[in-house]
Formats: sequence, C-alpha cells, structure tokens
Amino acid sequence: MNILALDCAVTRISLAVKTEDKFISTTYDIGMRQSEILVPSIDEILKKADITAADLNASCLTIGPGSFTGLRLGISALKAIELAFGVPVYGISSLEAYAYPYKKFDVPILSCIDANKDKFYARLTEFNTISEKIILKDDDYELNTIIKALEDLDIALICGPDAHKLNEKIKAVLSDKFYFVPQVPSQTAEALIKICEELIEKKAEPLKDFDGPVYLRASEAELKLQGTIS
Repeated sequence: MNILALDCAVTRISLAVKTEDKFISTTYDIGMRQSEILVPSIDEILKKADITAADLNASCLTIGPGSFTGLRLGISALKAIELAFGVPVYGISSLEAYAYPYKKFDVPILSCIDANKDKFYARLTEFNTISEKIILKDDDYELNTIIKALEDLDIALICGPDAHKLNEKIKAVLSDKFYFVPQVPSQTAEALIKICEELIEKKAEPLKDFDGPVYLRASEAELKLQGTIS
C-alpha cells in the first residue's frame, strides 16, 4: 500500500511516504514560508519513492489543532490529489500523532502545541497494555487546567513541538515527576502512516468533501470581526 503523510500543524512541514518496500521521510523547518515549499516538497518525496500521486492508495495529515495557515495548506494539497486521482484523505489529530510514538511506555502522555497567550493545545492520555483513557481531550487549555489534571499522576511524559516550553512551566509548579521527550519529526511522520493503516484496517471513513481542519480556537480575524479583540 502506498501512503503519503503530511504534518503542517506547526511551522515546520514533515512528510513521509510508505510503499511496499520503502519508507522515506523529510522535514522542512522554514517558519511561515510553508506555502512556498509544500507542493514542491510533496512532488520531491514522491519522486524519491519512485511513485506518482496517481499511485497512492491513501493520504493522511494532521488535521488540527495547530497553525491556521498550515492546516489549511495541508488540507488543500491532499484534497487536490484526491480530486485528481481519487486518493482518500484521512484526518488525524495532531496531538494524537505526537503522542503515538510513546504509547509503548504505558504511562500517561501529555502532547502539546503552544497556542500562545499562555495557553496550550493539549491532550492527556493514560495508556496501558490493553486500553487507553483520555484524561484531557484535545482542547485549548490554560496552564492551570493542565497542571490540575497532572496533580494526581505519579508520572507522565510530555511531548509535542512545544513540549520543552510546557515542561518548564509545569516544573515551576509541580515536582520533577514529569519528563520532557523531544519530538522527532520523522517519528511524527511514521506515526501518521501507522495510524492511517489502522484506520484503513478498521474501515474508518476518510474525510468528506466538506470536512476541514480542527481549529479549537477562532482566528485573530474572526475575533476582530466579533469585536472580541481590537
């Protein structure tokens, strides 16, 4: 099965392609210039895998939370491939993808993205060998809410693109029983591929034509329109 994976939830772009005999991943850390590099980077990684977009069986991407611009770009790119070649697109929570590589440790995982204004997009999941329990669902959280959810835990791993920043804030309040693990972009790309394969095996529905990114927070433009901010 040929699968293309894409993470545009933060300022870097991570891509991966898996074929029957290859796994190729790459990351572009280019700040806010995602629109300049996204389509050429998809073309390049498919070329390295010796396939074309028409050869794909599925594609997947982080659907949010994250950067408003990045999420829109990712959806647009994969929906264009779907429209041209009939390749189904699977949307995956950014926070789920960031936590996925650490499920094997069977400890609570706090995945996060800096949402600015002293808030974080976060998910806290308790894993064990047979099940998982979501303690904090994907949302836009104040630091105090996250700390309160951690207080009764003996240990937790903190991951995601902005895990270091959140870890420092947590350590200023709680004891050192929470551990920051660096997020490796290739791990995220591989996680997206694996989650996509699981979704396909479960016969999960791909994104519909009208499905879009999951933002969790109104954009600056929307807030200004509502008169919430000036």
